[in-house]
Amino acid sequence: MTRIILFNKPYLVLCQFTDSAGRHSLAEYIAVPGVYAAGRLDYDSEGLVILTDSGKLQYAISDPDNKLPKTYWVQVEGFPTEEALVKLEKGVTLNDGPTRPARVRYLPEPDLWPRTPPIRYRKNIPTTWLEITITEGRKRQVRRMTAAIGYPTLRLVRVYVGEWELGILGPGEWREVK
Repeated sequence: MTRIILFNKPYLVLCQFTDSAGRHSLAEYIAVPGVYAAGRLDYDSEGLVILTDSGKLQYAISDPDNKLPKTYWVQVEGFPTEEALVKLEKGVTLNDGPTRPARVRYLPEPDLWPRTPPIRYRKNIPTTWLEITITEGRKRQVRRMTAAIGYPTLRLVRVYVGEWELGILGPGEWREVK
């Protein structure tokens, strides 16, 4: 039977089990033999990572041709205009080519765990939360997309991968699903 683990990857944890540079990795949190991350989440991003022992499922989740939606809660610097959000919805051109269209909406500030270290606070520069859903997964894609429209990402938390949801898992917590 296929094993599927939902994990809330903390900030500054690698999305792999080993690291020759001594950074924090999945091995510090998940002692389940034979499972591997299906896709990646950047070192400085947080949230849902799916682990499985099935190569077939791993491929289905991580291959961009499958267009599996991934949803992120993204804190950006400034207040993006409607016009800026429309650019994300239509797809923006990055240095490695145009992105697929995204679903984007303003998001009330979510009730999340505190991040350590905290996000920098600037009295004169507001921040805004967005919910962004993409169907590909290029390296640092969401961060590059928000930068391309002029609103750099300060914090990024993945909350959905396809049908799987982060739910109430705290940072470093995981659960197995059927």
